[in-house]
Amino acid sequence: MTAPPDAVASHARRALVARSADIALVVAFLGVHALLWYLDRVLPNLPLGDVTYTYRNWVAEGAASGTWVGIDRDWVYPVVALVPMVLAAAGGVATIGTGWLVLMTVLDLGVFVLLWRHRVLGVRVAWWWTVFLVALGPIALGRIDTVATCLALAGVVVLAARPAVASSLFTLAAWIKVWPAVLVGTLVLLRRGRRPVLMAAGATTLVVVLVDLVLGGGAHLLSFVGQQTGRGLQIEAPLATAFLWRAHAGVPGTVVYYDQTILTFQVRGSGTAAAAALSTPFMALVVVAVVLLALWAVTGGARRAEVAPVLATALVGALLVTNKVGSPQYIGWVAVPVVWGLLAGRASALRFLAPAGLALVTAFTTQLVYPAPYDRLLALDPVTLAVLSVRNALELAILVWAVVALVRMRRPATAGDREDGRRVGGTMDT
Repeated sequence: MTAPPDAVASHARRALVARSADIALVVAFLGVHALLWYLDRVLPNLPLGDVTYTYRNWVAEGAASGTWVGIDRDWVYPVVALVPMVLAAAGGVATIGTGWLVLMTVLDLGVFVLLWRHRVLGVRVAWWWTVFLVALGPIALGRIDTVATCLALAGVVVLAARPAVASSLFTLAAWIKVWPAVLVGTLVLLRRGRRPVLMAAGATTLVVVLVDLVLGGGAHLLSFVGQQTGRGLQIEAPLATAFLWRAHAGVPGTVVYYDQTILTFQVRGSGTAAAAALSTPFMALVVVAVVLLALWAVTGGARRAEVAPVLATALVGALLVTNKVGSPQYIGWVAVPVVWGLLAGRASALRFLAPAGLALVTAFTTQLVYPAPYDRLLALDPVTLAVLSVRNALELAILVWAVVALVRMRRPATAGDREDGRRVGGTMDT
């Protein structure tokens, strides 16, 4: 039976609108990356400086002497972080900057395609992520964090259909930057059928360890754990905010200085050493508290599928707020639990509209501090200090939102909730 002409025309119009929307999204994605490439090259304060100086020196030294960071000597990053640096220098260490931008764009494109294929909500989330990248600015491509974040985002997108693959991606990301380990922890805590998750994480870690041992790096495999111990308060860290205002006010002994060992700007003065020393135990305390709160919500009837991205948001927020390091690229971490929440079903997506908005503003205020205005921050310009203070307050707001959401999610369980409670990321546990 032939469809009525009006129905055919209506279907054609809808198809045209859908195709036009897809084209607009692709153009936006490519345009944003072209803009970020340009800004990475032209803005002051070297937004790509870590790549073109630090990463380049590590790779050049390894290639010339055969002595590699993370394998032959202690390193600040887990050993897999060396892989994208070497890949970016495949065309020669002199062109590592271009190689890095190409590699980061390819990784972003992979995440973009995964989101696009997630047709229910993925296209809208792809738009959100594209806006988030341009809000964060050139730093969104300019650090090793981009690699870990892309792997974690890919894990979030495939989580519903392939939780073991997601666990493996989260684990691999954690061997580049440690923070995605909280995503693995979230799955382990909240999935009833956690065996595939544990096996995937264990297998991925085993492969990393075995390859490292074959390369002779066993003695330095965990060296990254102690590399941050002795550092002070980085000026962008939320814990440093009050001390920066004290330095601006001219309080004797409170100054901003450049640490030649860590290669970053820190603040020194009365109380800074104590704040830096207490940051790690404070972080552990907050992490334990939000984990207990999530488990409390689940035992009170909250759906595990909805608790999982909220817990991930709380954990990432805790890592940001309590950290003595506050590098601008850390804000990119927030995208992962937000995308998780936006993809975890309609109820979760509605709940995550607030943190999605907060994340965009947090990213933009970060760009208002780094890279272009960073000199003004170092000079303790009060306007730039105020913007940084707002950015740090927004990080705290994301953590507070997650904590409040966990409290509100606890409710009496129903039979339907108990059935749904076996799901995390939208799939039944086996």
